[in-house]
Amino acid sequence: MDARSHIFNWINGLPANGRYTFTREEAEEVSGASFVAVQSALRRLKQKGVIVSPRRGFHVIVPPEYRDMGSPPASWFIDNLMRFCKCKYYVGLLTAAALHGASHQKPMVFQVLTDRLSVRMKAGRTAIQTRRSRSVGRFPIQRIQTETGTMAVSTPEATSLDLIRFPGASGGWNNIGTVLIELAVQIDPVRLVDTARLGRLSDVQRLGYLLELLQKVRLSEPIAEWLATRRTTTVPLRTDRPTNNFVADPHWRVIPNEEVEPDL
Repeated sequence: MDARSHIFNWINGLPANGRYTFTREEAEEVSGASFVAVQSALRRLKQKGVIVSPRRGFHVIVPPEYRDMGSPPASWFIDNLMRFCKCKYYVGLLTAAALHGASHQKPMVFQVLTDRLSVRMKAGRTAIQTRRSRSVGRFPIQRIQTETGTMAVSTPEATSLDLIRFPGASGGWNNIGTVLIELAVQIDPVRLVDTARLGRLSDVQRLGYLLELLQKVRLSEPIAEWLATRRTTTVPLRTDRPTNNFVADPHWRVIPNEEVEPDL
């Protein structure tokens, strides 16, 4: 049996064992073929749509029902992909919010926060956006069951703070307000304060301001009580806009230099 047939048979057998990913190095080891022979075999399989490669050297098996999409959902392989990239990670921002039930607007990309990687990757029609963040390894996560195992996802509390930290990636302040309205149901006030202790005071102030604006008093009041014990400074809601002619909210010390209008 030649290398191409050997690799093809091996790949075909992986899903039966619940595996949908493999590396080029594994294919070389299993087949015993040269780098060039393995690359040639994998290239043929990519052309047929049998596999897809979101990252050089990492391959995802595409089941027949996902051939039109060019890839299974990112949840099938994100944990293995991040392990291959040697990154600590969690699924975050709008993707995490949707997983927690805040799916008013489905995210266009699969968003992941990592401790070292900030790139865009594609697997078929699936776009993966990784963003480097110091919160990875500090903010709380939960393991969510997927079709092929589990993946790390930021908790509702951590997600709410990340939305504030990355407004551009979160669709802007109007969309953040919309998402927070839906996400608030899943947020625990005690865990929210515990998570706030891990973030920047300025972001916590913005989050508290928005939650109060959205009339989520159950969540905003515990944050206000905690902030009262800290030394805060006046911060703008938007850091990329001027603050002239705006008066800071005396409670949160946030300058409302954008009017937030949720779409709900």
